[in-house]
Amino acid sequence: MNKKLREYGINLGHLPTGKNNLITDVAGVKVGHVTLDSGSTKTGVTAIIPHEGNVFREKLVAASHVINGFGKSQGLVQIDELGTIETPIILTNTLSVGTAHKAVVGYMLEENSDIGDTTGTVNPIIGECNDGVLNEIRTPALTESHVLEAISSADIIFQQGNVGAGTGMVCYDLKGGIGSSSRIVQLGNSEYTVGILVLSNFGSMEDLMIRGNPIGEKIKEELSQKGSGKDKGSIMVIVATDIPLSSLQLKRLLKRTQSGIARTGGYTGNGSGEVAIGFTTANRVMHYEERAFIDQKVIHEDLLDMVFKATVEATEEAVLNSLISSNTTVGRNNKKILSLKDFIELL
Repeated sequence: MNKKLREYGINLGHLPTGKNNLITDVAGVKVGHVTLDSGSTKTGVTAIIPHEGNVFREKLVAASHVINGFGKSQGLVQIDELGTIETPIILTNTLSVGTAHKAVVGYMLEENSDIGDTTGTVNPIIGECNDGVLNEIRTPALTESHVLEAISSADIIFQQGNVGAGTGMVCYDLKGGIGSSSRIVQLGNSEYTVGILVLSNFGSMEDLMIRGNPIGEKIKEELSQKGSGKDKGSIMVIVATDIPLSSLQLKRLLKRTQSGIARTGGYTGNGSGEVAIGFTTANRVMHYEERAFIDQKVIHEDLLDMVFKATVEATEEAVLNSLISSNTTVGRNNKKILSLKDFIELL
């Protein structure tokens, strides 16, 4: 298991982290990977399981936010319309979205014999980034069985870096991929958790910042490279929390992920796709609801400031964990992408 940023003595923010400093510090959330790393194949799939029950029958209040829409994600329209999610969230490469969709549909039909028969259909949620710099993306490698394996293998402890959907991703011209972090928030007499998972694939080296340190410029100088000045990748941000929030409050929270990304140097370029999806495990919406009126607990708006802060801090750290946890990788056409940890002395 690769070292995370804090294991190098670099701490970010002021709020405490959760037990494992992972999105899975939110009770019930699990993450699974399948990594396809052989020759020119540098890709994979990552599954985020929102809770341990039947997500179709017990949907979670959710929201999505498109920071910049240069992307091919699936399922966002219904999230925005209904404010719920009803499947695991799958992350993979751009051209494997269809495969992931088909796998999730099959999985949900297997788990729910009523879908498409006595009740409506289902809304799979698929996020993507383009790993074509390192991965031979035109040659499909991901199969439906890989997606199902990622779902079935999901656990509380999971790897970060160039694993799963992050296997072929590039962030700030360094090796990117999967990163995660969490923060604990005190609201009233209770403690709550905000957890973040990112799939990082954006940025130009000269813009990379760590705690205000222009580390990207220093790396570029050491490598005698010229920066492209273009931010044309993508990032998927998944936010989980156990704070009772409405869909509107979640959407407001998701908008703050951009601040966390910006702290690392990202500026949302024209060709960069940033999409955030969030859910709360506190409020569930029953598919078969017999009551005409339902009550949902939500926090007062005045308490959101600390939740926003937690989201920004955890997003920033998740992005940097995706970098520091990744290994130097050689992909298609012998393209070599270095790891941030190769330059740890500059930090």
